[in-house]
Amino acid sequence: MREREERFHVETTVSGDVVCVRVVGVVDIATVGAFRAALWAAPARRELRVDLSEVRLLSAAGVRALVAARLWVRAQGGELVLVDPPPVVDRVLRATGLRRIVPIIEDAPCGRVLAAV
Repeated sequence: MREREERFHVETTVSGDVVCVRVVGVVDIATVGAFRAALWAAPARRELRVDLSEVRLLSAAGVRALVAARLWVRAQGGELVLVDPPPVVDRVLRATGLRRIVPIIEDAPCGRVLAAV
């Protein structure tokens, strides 16, 4: 269990109309449940930012979670935005076409921590 904790961590912060979910580690079949739960637990705001700057691997399961989150956020009138994907993650976003439909921004700091998973 300790190994899983070291390879994956999620924090949620709120700053005005923006919720930021910061993900650290590997998003794969073993961690996607916690990743998905953090996305769904995020308070409804105009924008849901997913900070991928410290993600070392994004599997197909992680991509599916992002696609589902995009649909859910858009249904609520908001927008999903990805923040600072590292090159290994950016390649996955390009290969899957997600980069074309989800905005990507650089260096977008967020507010106070709401919860950590």
